[in-house]
Amino acid sequence: MAIRKESRNGNNKRGPYKPGKIRDHNFQVILKAAEQEFALNGYKGTTTQKIADRAGVAKPSIHYYFSSKHNLYLTVLDNIIHLWNDYLDTVEVEDDPAEVLDMFIRKKVELSFSHPEASKVFAMEIIQGAPFLRDYIRTEMRTWVREKAAFMSQWIDQGRMAPVDPVQLIFLIWSSTQHYADFDTQVLTVMNHAEYEPEMIQHISDFISGMILRGCGLEVPGAQAGKRKSSAG
Repeated sequence: MAIRKESRNGNNKRGPYKPGKIRDHNFQVILKAAEQEFALNGYKGTTTQKIADRAGVAKPSIHYYFSSKHNLYLTVLDNIIHLWNDYLDTVEVEDDPAEVLDMFIRKKVELSFSHPEASKVFAMEIIQGAPFLRDYIRTEMRTWVREKAAFMSQWIDQGRMAPVDPVQLIFLIWSSTQHYADFDTQVLTVMNHAEYEPEMIQHISDFISGMILRGCGLEVPGAQAGKRKSSAG
């Protein structure tokens, strides 16, 4: 999935930045600073000067990569959507449903901790009625969800997982994993922690994966082997 953005000449294309510069250090620094500013101040309250100041670069450096604040904002959203969902684009019907769902859940949980600001920017966009993403949600996102639901339906028809609603399953995975980024203050305060620690992330991943997979009639990968080892002992 990719959000369409305006290029410098006004046409639509996937990239708002110059070809070959995606891996530039400055590009990554600017993108991270933009995530933080948009998460703190929203789209209207953020300026390219504030992003430049946070990134520690001159304002013209922002415009070297991005034609406008609008394109930079869409790139932040596009980046997190790709990080969240690209894993499922390589999945095939022949793959093991338990392994696919387990890995998808664990990757989503990991990204909630490694890219919390980007997740919050996306959540704010949706809560505000998706003013910049409405067309994208109606077209590419809707198509993506239907495609992934279709191969999950094949797993169900083949008797490889319980007859659950695939679309609702995708929504459940999205919401349960992103919760730890979007509501980190609430979660950490209730759990009496200043920040997420590695063992907490592992426990959260295990818990969410186990709950969802068992609800789908699936064995958590590695659990069966663990049971055999325990029985043998």
